[in-house]
Amino acid sequence: MAGYFSLGENKIRPGAYFNVQKRGDETNFGAIDGVVAVLFKSSIGPLGKATVLPASEGYENTFGTGGTTDALREAFYGGAVKLIAVRVGNGGTVGSASLACATGKAKLSTKYPSGAKFTATIREKLGDSSKKECIVYLDGSEFEKVTFAAGAEEATALKEAFASSKNFVVDITDASGAVTAVSQSAFADGADPTVTNADYSAGLKEVEKYYFNTICVDTEDAAVHALVAAFLDRIYLAGSFGMAIVTPKPSSSLEDRMTSISSFDTENVIAPLNANANAGNEELKGYQVAAYIAGVVAATPANQSVTHATLSRYSVLNEILTNTEMEVAEEKGCLVLSTASDGAVWLDNGVNTLVHPDANHDSGWKKIRRTKTRYELLNRANAAADALVGKVDNDTNGRATIMAAIQGICNAMEAEGKIQYGNVTESTTVTTDGDTCGFDIEVIDLDSAEHIYLNYYFQFSTIVAASGE
Repeated sequence: MAGYFSLGENKIRPGAYFNVQKRGDETNFGAIDGVVAVLFKSSIGPLGKATVLPASEGYENTFGTGGTTDALREAFYGGAVKLIAVRVGNGGTVGSASLACATGKAKLSTKYPSGAKFTATIREKLGDSSKKECIVYLDGSEFEKVTFAAGAEEATALKEAFASSKNFVVDITDASGAVTAVSQSAFADGADPTVTNADYSAGLKEVEKYYFNTICVDTEDAAVHALVAAFLDRIYLAGSFGMAIVTPKPSSSLEDRMTSISSFDTENVIAPLNANANAGNEELKGYQVAAYIAGVVAATPANQSVTHATLSRYSVLNEILTNTEMEVAEEKGCLVLSTASDGAVWLDNGVNTLVHPDANHDSGWKKIRRTKTRYELLNRANAAADALVGKVDNDTNGRATIMAAIQGICNAMEAEGKIQYGNVTESTTVTTDGDTCGFDIEVIDLDSAEHIYLNYYFQFSTIVAASGE
């Protein structure tokens, strides 16, 4: 993985390193979109480690629908094609049900700490007396079912049937023989984990192992948001690029929310200000809206803007701002939800929280589209260079090979409508010597037409002037 270097710095480990500079005055490694990292709470599923969830598989069979799994749901609604899901927490105990057997009892337990209200049923399979079923219910609805062979070795067969389960495990240390039929035997002794800020920090370390476009959390807590922002700054220096979508407490005043958002002042944090809308009869607010927008931003390719992107899930915006409030908010780096002329809810202006760029960052970094474009270029070009580390000589031909690989990325992104110019040359600041070489990549990325000014001219006279007059 390519890491960041400061001009004049000599790295110890072999590898490709990148640096970002500002260019101009202010006036094969393809794109990967739709990946959202989500930190959340649940009574079910792997605890404290990342689980990859493709949209085609969903999340319900792994984490259930309780707790704050609605953050997973909303990210998928926003367009995520894959989630890096981390259930946060520590402690807790597993729940288990005792199933009577011919000898002793089999113990059916949750794999992870869980206070979920599971029950288990053992019955003969309908229409097939040679088989039995074990059905686990959650709050009265079927959650998981396995089929196993009936007969003298049922306890062993039951254990084997659950061997590939994501959620349960069977212990038959003290059991053998037929498993007695039972209807909805309750799990006991289970308890959910507790959750602290340290658990979110641990979850972020798990996320770091994976590529993602955006990240969101299941809380409006400012301390957790600060952890996420610091995490993104840290992994940037290691060559990973992502954006967080977080929102302050919807119950706080508009002014307080603006102040909270403006404190980030960074391109890698996006903060919806008025995060309160309805999806049909369901009110969604705070972290739920942030998760949905995380899906939207992740899924939007870098050749498109999220400015005036319709949030099709929402039927009603519950906090509508005045024009003056929106202008003040956007100048402070707030992402504002507003309504189109037809009443559709959309993103008013695709900006992140960056308000004061430093000397090496231009105002393009204030825009979500341009930041995503630049992160994509950094990721793809860094990967192309890293693939050649140790594979070519540090001579004219070797350096030409490296330049060609990076130029190929620039050309591809130009063809994809993401940049309008990209050119790679040997560096004027890094001295080529020994195993060291450097390159300058000049890039002009594209923006969308977002401020359109129309001048209308009217005349009192109803006489149309002749052509050319």
